[in-house]
Order: sequence, then structure tokens, then C-alpha cells
Amino acid sequence: MQYQLIQTQNQLNTFVEQIQNKPVLAIDTEFMRRRTLYPEVALIQVYDGEHLALIDPLAELSLFDFWQILKDPAVLKVLHSPSEDIEVFQKYAGFVPAPLFDTQFALQLLGEGNCMGFALMVKELLGIEIDKSESRTNWLQRPLTPKQLDYAAADTFHLLPCFELIIERIKAADLFDIVINESELIANKRAFQTPDEFLYKDIKNAWQLKPHELAVLKELATWRRNKAIKKNLALNFVLKEHNMAEIAKRGPSSLNALRQISGVEAIEVNRSGVEILKCIEIAKLIPQEQHPAVLKRLIDFPTYKKVAKDVKQKITKVAKAHNIPDDVMASKKQVNQLISWNWKLTAEQKIKYIKPDLLSSWRYTYVKDVLKEWDS
Repeated sequence: MQYQLIQTQNQLNTFVEQIQNKPVLAIDTEFMRRRTLYPEVALIQVYDGEHLALIDPLAELSLFDFWQILKDPAVLKVLHSPSEDIEVFQKYAGFVPAPLFDTQFALQLLGEGNCMGFALMVKELLGIEIDKSESRTNWLQRPLTPKQLDYAAADTFHLLPCFELIIERIKAADLFDIVINESELIANKRAFQTPDEFLYKDIKNAWQLKPHELAVLKELATWRRNKAIKKNLALNFVLKEHNMAEIAKRGPSSLNALRQISGVEAIEVNRSGVEILKCIEIAKLIPQEQHPAVLKRLIDFPTYKKVAKDVKQKITKVAKAHNIPDDVMASKKQVNQLISWNWKLTAEQKIKYIKPDLLSSWRYTYVKDVLKEWDS
């Protein structure tokens, strides 16, 4: 396996010329996510079947010409389980490579099991055991070790021959467009940002809180994300989620009272205590009639289990008719997403939320006739 580490503009320019007219590129990224909200990109691996390069984004490189290739609709970009890679590109490059072929989803679509890891795919398809010991290494260190570089290069080197075996079966089953569309769906979901006013609904144990406590949680959730974005800090490094409902419930009015809450760490109080108390004070000034309503879980709706079963049965019938695994057509989470969308959101709120997977993407084409009453 031959590869080059690209750390100069001349090296990158030459590589871009080499891959410019290639129809398929295998791509991977290495990144770190320690305390930051956004992933820190450390390496971009690209293989066209002939030239394999590891591009160092920490070097002072202009990637403009390389980005044009990743934007080219005539070039198919192949990744394995690209959800986090998509986030890397959204943040670092400002776009998501397209069209994008996810080998993990393609295998799932072919009935080869859910979420097959890269090493298992390589073993199953190529009969090769690969070393994954460097997966948790520090990719931001420089210089990278030969072992790190070999590991990173192997990911795309083995990805391309796996793709070549998978694509034959996908095209034979006429499933290519579905694979491409699924990656577009993932990119759209990654790009979507829940509006500030609804953030509190996703906080753990929010359903246990009373309206005036939810008013506090709502302020805390908005403040936490805004601070995380501003400081590029992981949400839990601003304030741990499991502490938020308890703080909202207790409504402390002093730093000392905040410190007394079980689970709240001294560092959280020292770093953000004054801001947390300010959120509580703001919430206390909100008139009672403007407090959020108590949140209901799906299991709190009397007919939930029966309805969920009925929806799943309809989808399963459609999936079998089109020879698509029913858990690919709709997971339990996707069924719940559909029901929540209809039962919990007003017409005005639906405009601000991203549509359920079953009412968008390729799935809608298949299930729209059996889910007419849910499409509103």
C-alpha cells in the first residue's frame, strides 16, 4: 500500500490534477472531539484506485481546487458510515460532498445486518483482518507516527474494493438512488438546528417538570447551546445535561444553593454559576400563562402502543413488497418520530421542525399511500 502525506501546496496541486477526472473517490476523515462542540479535523484521506493521499488540514493549504472535486456531481464520493464525516465537512469545508455513497447503509439495504463496522466489512468482503488499534489515537499531534499514517491510509485503500463489490449488488437490485438519497437525508438532519424555543423538550427528564420549572429549563437549554456555539465547547462541558432538570426543579437563588444540588460540580458553578442563576431569574419573571405546558411522552398517550404497532405493520408490508428490509424502511425511532410529529406539534411548530424521515426522503415515495392520515 503506497500513499503520500500532503503537507505542501505543490503536493496538493499535483494530487488534485491526478484525481481530477476520476469517477469514484474513496474518502475518510480523522478528527478529534475532546471538549469541543464541533469536530476538529486532523486528516482527510482520499483514494482513486491509483493515487492514495493523506491531506493534512493543519498545514497551511488552500483546498479550493480539492473542494471543487468534492462538489462535482459527476464524481461519486464513497464513505463508510459518514454521519460524523458529514459534520466534519459541514463545519470545515462549508458543504457536504455529493453525491455520497455510504457503504454501511448499502450493506444494510442489501440485508447484510445493521451498522456493520468497517473492519467487519473488510473481513467479510475481502477476507482481510485490519488493525483498528489506532482508532482512538491523538490525530492532532504532529508529526503523526508511521503507524497512524498506515492506519489512516488503510481505511480508504480497503474501502474502494469493498465498494466495487457492493455497487454491483446495489445496481442489480436497482437501489442506487436510495443509497444516495439516504446520505442527503443524513446531511440535512446534521445541518438542522432545533430552534431555541424547543431545545428544552429534548433535555433528559424534562417530562417530569412542572410548567414553572420548564420555564427555567427552557432558559437554561437556550443559554447552554448559545454558549457552547460561542465558545466551541461540547454541551456537557458548559453544563451537564443530567443536572439541568434538577436545577430547574430546585430553582436555586444563590451560588451556594446551586452547589448543594446533587451532581452539580464545583467547576460548573465556578465557570457558569452566575449565568445559570441569571437564567433562573429571567424565567421567574415570565408570566404564568406563558409557561410551557407539561410535556407528554409517547407512552403517556393511551393509544400509543396500538397506533405504533399499526403504523409499523403497514410499513413492513410495503417494505416486503419492495424487497427492502423493514428496519431500513422504518426503525422504531423513525415510527416514533412520525407519531410525535403529528401528536405533539402544532401546525405552526411543524413549519419550524425538520420533517420526519417517513414524510421525506426516499421512504415517502414508498409509504405515502399507507400513511396518508399522517401526512399533514
